[in-house]
Amino acid sequence: MNAATSAPAVSASAGTAESPWVRRLLIGSALAFLLLFLVLPLAAVFTEALRKGVDAYVDALREPDAWSAIKLTLLTAAIAVPFNLVFGVAAAWAIAKYEFRGKAVLTTPVDLPFSVSPIVAGLSFVLLFGSHGWFGPWLAAHDLKIIFAVPGIVLATIFVTFPFVARELIPLMQAQGSDEEQAAIVLGASGWQTFRKVTLPNIKWGLVYGVILCNARAMGEFGAVSVVSGHIRGETNTIPLQVEILYNEYQLQAAFAVASLLALLALVTLVIKSVAEWRQERERREAAALPPERPTAATPVTPPAATAGYARPAGAAVR
Repeated sequence: MNAATSAPAVSASAGTAESPWVRRLLIGSALAFLLLFLVLPLAAVFTEALRKGVDAYVDALREPDAWSAIKLTLLTAAIAVPFNLVFGVAAAWAIAKYEFRGKAVLTTPVDLPFSVSPIVAGLSFVLLFGSHGWFGPWLAAHDLKIIFAVPGIVLATIFVTFPFVARELIPLMQAQGSDEEQAAIVLGASGWQTFRKVTLPNIKWGLVYGVILCNARAMGEFGAVSVVSGHIRGETNTIPLQVEILYNEYQLQAAFAVASLLALLALVTLVIKSVAEWRQERERREAAALPPERPTAATPVTPPAATAGYARPAGAAVR
């Protein structure tokens, strides 16, 4: 019987398994692609950045305009990522946990920055807040400056990065359902307690992954920021814009030195992503390996069939 039952499984496995030469070809093609389009470009960036030595590399990063670009990039990410974190969790919670009229209308705009060119996004902010834009005269009358200033850079960065957290959480929360949250509410938990004790632990790795991607895009955004920044040296240039300026001025070693910071960010992003996925998979395996929950100790209930026709002896202790 064992041979009969295992034969279909073996044949099914053999029917889906590829031949060894096909596996080697696919693996070799993937490795060659990674080497050509990922490893070699990154190696070239760091090689050119350190071509004149570590001292020249450090001096390129300490240059006032480069240091200003680094600080502005960090400031922009520090504002945009928390904003998108709050928005992403709120949007995912509303879309995945509730049914309401107009839900599709809310879901569609979340993907809008994925389909709109960053250049178009930057131009839209210029149209709204520029000196000749819709709100430009009012902003000028109140001495407020958005375009060609830090607020415009932050707004453009928020626009191009706000789908990342939401898009990581929406399918995850939809797959988990809302049974646990409903059970917590029935047991008397408040909305904040339900989120902190039930929802957040279930989505924490998806949340980490979304924040990582959002931060990487915020620091590396070029198109939308290029339109609204004005390219003012030492004031509105982020790291990607500073790299472009240095490259156009044929300061190649300095350009690659500043660009290496973004390459390091990409590597750190990959490492954190891999660690998050490993931790998530380990927790899933540990949860699957746990024995089923045992019922709490209670007074045993004897089945009626076992007590049929049975009389307890007189004087027997009642347990």
